[in-house]
Amino acid sequence: MMNARESTGTAGQMPVVRSRVRTGLGRLRTALRLASLCLLLLVALFAGGFGWFASKVSHMTTPANPAKADAIIVLTGGQARLDAALDLLASGKGERLLISGVHPSASRRQLQAATGGDKALFSCCVDIDRAALDTIGNAEESAKWVESHAYGSVILVTNNYHMPRSLLEMGRLLHGARLEPYPVVNTNLDNGDWLTKPEALRVLLTEYSKYLLALARGVVSVRQTADSVALAEVSTAKD
Repeated sequence: MMNARESTGTAGQMPVVRSRVRTGLGRLRTALRLASLCLLLLVALFAGGFGWFASKVSHMTTPANPAKADAIIVLTGGQARLDAALDLLASGKGERLLISGVHPSASRRQLQAATGGDKALFSCCVDIDRAALDTIGNAEESAKWVESHAYGSVILVTNNYHMPRSLLEMGRLLHGARLEPYPVVNTNLDNGDWLTKPEALRVLLTEYSKYLLALARGVVSVRQTADSVALAEVSTAKD
């Protein structure tokens, strides 16, 4: 049986235990509140950023008479893009055209026949990139092409929803070359119709997510480069 002293000691410990439990629960509630607040903030930032992105894309228009550039680059992904780029080339808006992201199995003749482009124009002034598999690859192959020809200005042709990410990726690699966006608009959304069209909303959300990933990848790359330089400097100092 528990004697009086042991009973008194146990009873004295109970308030301490309760206090510790209350403290632990209080910290848990605080952590949950902070986590909820951070989540709400992230959701608000994502929604606000998406609104800006959708508005920017939906108000893009195809230039009626773009200024002449040294060259033209079109990123594959739709017939309208290719048609627009070939029209620009035929009208003398650029000396040469690079079609980036062509399927490896597609021949020059097949591509020319599919687009209905002029044979002579295709033979003299169209280059085909079959190595690029995505927008990053488009930028890498385009940068090589621009550098090899020493072009100073380029008209970039792609769909309006794809233009922000394309300019971001291209701008990182096409150093010294001026990019002139030529957005191709398949569906007019400048009156806010993207809010009521599920397919347009899906495309915009997907592209916005990819745009954010491209931004994040750029930040990570910059930090890694800075760390690499710092490590190289330390290594050099030790040597």
